[in-house]
Amino acid sequence: QVQLVESGGGLVQAGGSLRLSCAASGRPISSYAMGWFRQAPGKEREFVAGILWSDSLADYANSVRGRFAISRDNAKNTVYLQMMLLKPEDTAVYYCAANTRQPGILRRSEYDAWGQGTQVTVSS
Repeated sequence: QVQLVESGGGLVQAGGSLRLSCAASGRPISSYAMGWFRQAPGKEREFVAGILWSDSLADYANSVRGRFAISRDNAKNTVYLQMMLLKPEDTAVYYCAANTRQPGILRRSEYDAWGQGTQVTVSS
Protein backbone atom coordinates (compact mmCIF):
# COMPACT_ATOMS: atom_id res chain seq x y z
CA GLN A 1 0.00 0.00 0.00
CA VAL A 2 1.28 3.43 -0.92
CA GLN A 3 1.08 6.36 1.47
CA LEU A 4 1.24 9.85 0.01
CA VAL A 5 2.07 13.06 1.86
CA GLU A 6 1.81 16.45 0.18
CA SER A 7 3.70 19.57 1.19
CA GLY A 8 4.54 23.01 -0.17
CA GLY A 9 1.14 24.67 -0.11
CA GLY A 10 0.62 28.17 1.18
CA LEU A 11 -0.52 31.69 0.46
CA VAL A 12 0.81 33.45 -2.63
CA GLN A 13 -0.13 36.52 -4.61
CA ALA A 14 -1.55 36.28 -8.08
CA GLY A 15 1.22 35.85 -10.61
CA GLY A 16 3.43 34.07 -8.11
CA SER A 17 4.75 30.53 -8.00
CA LEU A 18 4.67 27.55 -5.68
CA ARG A 19 6.10 24.06 -5.86
CA LEU A 20 4.18 21.21 -4.31
CA SER A 21 5.83 17.95 -3.32
CA CYS A 22 4.34 14.53 -2.80
CA ALA A 23 6.44 12.07 -0.85
CA ALA A 24 5.45 8.43 -1.27
CA SER A 25 6.21 5.58 1.11
CA GLY A 26 5.28 1.95 1.46
CA ARG A 27 6.42 0.83 -1.99
CA PRO A 28 8.29 2.29 -4.97
CA ILE A 29 6.14 4.43 -7.26
CA SER A 30 8.34 4.19 -10.35
CA SER A 31 5.85 2.04 -12.27
CA TYR A 32 2.78 4.02 -11.29
CA ALA A 33 1.12 6.94 -12.94
CA MET A 34 1.10 9.80 -10.45
CA GLY A 35 -1.26 12.72 -10.50
CA TRP A 36 -2.35 15.93 -8.91
CA PHE A 37 -5.97 16.89 -8.34
CA ARG A 38 -7.55 19.88 -6.64
CA GLN A 39 -10.79 20.74 -4.94
CA ALA A 40 -12.02 24.27 -4.42
CA PRO A 41 -14.72 25.08 -1.85
CA GLY A 42 -18.13 24.03 -3.10
CA LYS A 43 -16.73 22.35 -6.19
CA GLU A 44 -15.98 18.84 -7.33
CA ARG A 45 -12.45 17.52 -7.20
CA GLU A 46 -10.82 18.00 -10.58
CA PHE A 47 -7.82 16.61 -12.40
CA VAL A 48 -4.82 18.93 -12.67
CA ALA A 49 -1.90 16.91 -14.04
CA GLY A 50 -0.61 13.37 -14.37
CA ILE A 51 2.71 11.80 -15.25
CA LEU A 52 3.83 8.33 -16.19
CA TRP A 53 7.49 7.49 -16.68
CA SER A 54 8.92 10.92 -17.38
CA ASP A 55 8.12 14.52 -18.23
CA SER A 56 7.46 13.50 -21.82
CA LEU A 57 4.53 11.39 -20.72
CA ALA A 58 2.49 14.01 -18.92
CA ASP A 59 -1.11 15.09 -19.12
CA TYR A 60 -2.54 18.46 -18.07
CA ALA A 61 -5.93 20.00 -17.59
CA ASN A 62 -6.55 22.80 -20.08
CA SER A 63 -6.85 25.29 -17.24
CA VAL A 64 -3.24 24.77 -16.12
CA ARG A 65 -1.43 23.78 -19.31
CA GLY A 66 1.51 26.09 -19.89
CA ARG A 67 1.53 27.32 -16.27
CA PHE A 68 1.98 24.12 -14.27
CA ALA A 69 4.59 21.41 -14.70
CA ILE A 70 4.50 17.95 -13.16
CA SER A 71 7.69 16.00 -12.62
CA ARG A 72 8.92 13.02 -10.65
CA ASP A 73 12.09 11.78 -9.01
CA ASN A 74 11.73 8.03 -8.70
CA ALA A 75 14.96 7.75 -6.73
CA LYS A 76 13.36 9.93 -4.07
CA ASN A 77 9.90 8.40 -4.51
CA THR A 78 8.60 11.93 -4.92
CA VAL A 79 6.39 13.79 -7.35
CA TYR A 80 6.33 17.55 -7.82
CA LEU A 81 3.95 20.14 -9.18
CA GLN A 82 5.57 23.43 -10.16
CA MET A 83 2.87 26.07 -10.35
CA MET A 84 3.57 29.41 -12.06
CA LEU A 85 1.51 32.45 -12.98
CA LEU A 86 -0.93 31.51 -10.28
CA LYS A 87 -4.46 32.89 -10.42
CA PRO A 88 -7.05 33.31 -7.66
CA GLU A 89 -9.07 30.56 -9.34
CA ASP A 90 -6.22 28.15 -8.63
CA THR A 91 -7.11 28.38 -4.94
CA ALA A 92 -7.95 24.88 -3.72
CA VAL A 93 -6.78 21.93 -1.70
CA TYR A 94 -4.33 20.03 -3.86
CA TYR A 95 -4.15 16.25 -3.63
CA CYS A 96 -1.51 13.85 -4.81
CA ALA A 97 -2.70 10.52 -6.21
CA ALA A 98 -1.32 7.26 -7.54
CA ASN A 99 -2.72 4.60 -9.86
CA THR A 100 -1.49 1.49 -8.09
CA ARG A 101 -4.02 -0.91 -9.63
CA GLN A 102 -2.89 -0.42 -13.23
CA PRO A 103 0.89 0.06 -13.44
CA GLY A 104 1.91 1.83 -16.60
CA ILE A 105 -1.50 3.34 -17.28
CA LEU A 106 -1.92 7.11 -17.43
CA ARG A 107 -5.62 7.80 -17.29
CA ARG A 108 -7.37 10.64 -15.47
CA SER A 109 -10.02 8.44 -13.94
CA GLU A 110 -7.75 5.68 -12.66
CA TYR A 111 -6.26 6.82 -9.36
CA ASP A 112 -6.82 4.83 -6.20
CA ALA A 113 -4.34 6.08 -3.59
CA TRP A 114 -4.66 9.59 -2.22
CA GLY A 115 -2.85 11.96 0.08
CA GLN A 116 -4.44 14.23 2.66
CA GLY A 117 -4.03 17.37 0.61
CA THR A 118 -2.29 20.72 0.96
CA GLN A 119 -3.98 24.10 0.80
CA VAL A 120 -3.02 26.59 -1.90
CA THR A 121 -4.46 30.07 -1.64
CA VAL A 122 -3.87 32.70 -4.31
CA SER A 123 -4.74 36.26 -3.40
CA SER A 124 -5.68 38.88 -5.96
